[in-house]
Amino acid sequence: MKSSHDGNGRNEEHSPVRGRRPAHGEPLLDRAFRMLACFRPDTPALSLTALAAQADLPKATALRIARQLAQQGALERTESGHYTIGLRLLEIATVAPRGHGLRTIALPYLQDLWHATRQHVQLVVRESLEGVLVERLSARDAPRVMYRVGGRLPLHATAPGLVLLAFAPTQVQEDFLTADHPADENNPNETADALRPRLAAIRRDRYAVFSRPQWDTHMTGVAAPILDRNDTTIAAISVITPSEQNQPETHIPAVVAVARAITRAMATETIPPQGRELR
Repeated sequence: MKSSHDGNGRNEEHSPVRGRRPAHGEPLLDRAFRMLACFRPDTPALSLTALAAQADLPKATALRIARQLAQQGALERTESGHYTIGLRLLEIATVAPRGHGLRTIALPYLQDLWHATRQHVQLVVRESLEGVLVERLSARDAPRVMYRVGGRLPLHATAPGLVLLAFAPTQVQEDFLTADHPADENNPNETADALRPRLAAIRRDRYAVFSRPQWDTHMTGVAAPILDRNDTTIAAISVITPSEQNQPETHIPAVVAVARAITRAMATETIPPQGRELR
């Protein structure tokens, strides 16, 4: 068998094993997904050494799992010997009902909203205590925003996140409000006690508005809930626009109207309302 290299000129198969042993009894799938989670937009390719270090695994263990993932197409090798995410994962992800399925139904309406606003239009779902950006349409000259498609965003510090949190089951809200979250320097006073009435107002008004700096521009998001046939909130749609441009609040009627249109379209579809919850 041809030996491989970790991208730093060292032979992978004969490199000494360093680092800690995996946690006793830790399932293989847990280790494999921890390795897959190491890949990010700013690090799309990783050497075996970097992959093992970031996944906190011995190099020999990382090599064995990486080879198995590569055999299944979940990882691929570059000419330099680095690992990247494989297309097989994309193929599988496209059949996720709350991702691609929801996106397929919502996309024509997202396009209408994008044409009307010429700003960032986002479709977000909740996964446990975070939001996941399923789709984003952006104008060519719109200021850049922080979150990428497939990326996770905080529920308490984004407009679509607040909508998803406000309409989440009571236990999910309590789990979130009692959990520790990274401090938000833009909202230092956003305590659980302050957040509760804000969530109640969002449920009453059926939309959320949230402003914060993003990169070098202050941005404001306007979001509204999307429901399924059982009146369960399954997603949020939002428009993100520069705070000083055209008064972002003027987008509220359009965002609410489009959310309702997608909700009506969802009435004939079956989309799982939520993935795993915290137990």
